[in-house]
Amino acid sequence: MARYGMALDYKNCINCKACEVACKEENGILMGADKHRIWVGTGEVKGEYPLLDIVSGSFEPSQCQHCEEAPCEEVCPTHATYYDENGVVRVDPDKCILCSYCMNACPYDARYVDDRTMTVDKCNFCSDTRLARGETTTACQNTCPTKVRTFGDLDDPNSEISELLRTREHYSLKSHLGTKPKLFYLT
Repeated sequence: MARYGMALDYKNCINCKACEVACKEENGILMGADKHRIWVGTGEVKGEYPLLDIVSGSFEPSQCQHCEEAPCEEVCPTHATYYDENGVVRVDPDKCILCSYCMNACPYDARYVDDRTMTVDKCNFCSDTRLARGETTTACQNTCPTKVRTFGDLDDPNSEISELLRTREHYSLKSHLGTKPKLFYLT
């Protein structure tokens, strides 16, 4: 058993979208679908319209935060949202009734309706694809040319992610909510 998480060295992000494309390809999501599974947002914008400028280095890769105290799991009436043996927040499409409670409860806007299955879906750290095949990286980490993402076992003190979190300053999004996200943004 592992307890998976991801560290994002977001200042290295060049917004090439390779992570989004790899994720969509790995999971059979239509290219061009906005904010499905993972996405890269833009940070601070300066100036006044029409002379707007995105501040350099302000791209923000994001996805499901895989909270240890996931609000989406708490509100699911059918238990379609659950934690797997590795602490990954997952969705059982056979139990999802598309009530959208989880979408409303997620403070990170990480849920979407999958038009193929007519269920709510989200990032699952490639649990049913790459990890199931014995691979140790996610599609988004594997393809990133600037090494923004580091995925691994948070309970393994020798893992690359554990080393990063020991040696680098980091923060989690909306930590004041007490959801205990397992996505960490390196500073």
